[in-house]
Amino acid sequence: MRRVALPRCGPPGIFVGMVGILIVAHGTLAEALVQSASHVLGRVLTGVAHLGVTVRDDPEALLPRARELASSVDDGGGVLVLTDMLGATPSNVATRLLSPGRVEGVSGMSLPMLVRALTYREQPLEVVLLKALSGGREGVTQLAAKT
Repeated sequence: MRRVALPRCGPPGIFVGMVGILIVAHGTLAEALVQSASHVLGRVLTGVAHLGVTVRDDPEALLPRARELASSVDDGGGVLVLTDMLGATPSNVATRLLSPGRVEGVSGMSLPMLVRALTYREQPLEVVLLKALSGGREGVTQLAAKT
């Protein structure tokens, strides 16, 4: 039996949409992560945007584009911003987008983190944030040799 998600509502009668996801990362990492998540989930991803940062980019010049992308994926449920490395230009740009309860951010992104966030994005933003964090933590493990 296929489970159908019902729309979440905020105040009476007001629809609250899915959590949008923006990935800000070095080079083509963000794009590759989106393509990989699409492959793993077996579907085209909607409500997801990415911004690649190169060595030539000025962080101040990136900020308007990052804001535009965050706005484009927000259909009322808020936005989760994922970035690759704390303290680097992508996370510095992402930090400037944050607005508690509306736009939340996580650094150290990974494919398990993104897949977990995508899986739970019909939940409130605070739940998606916690699920992304747990997906990241649980996705890091030592592999055991097969015998």
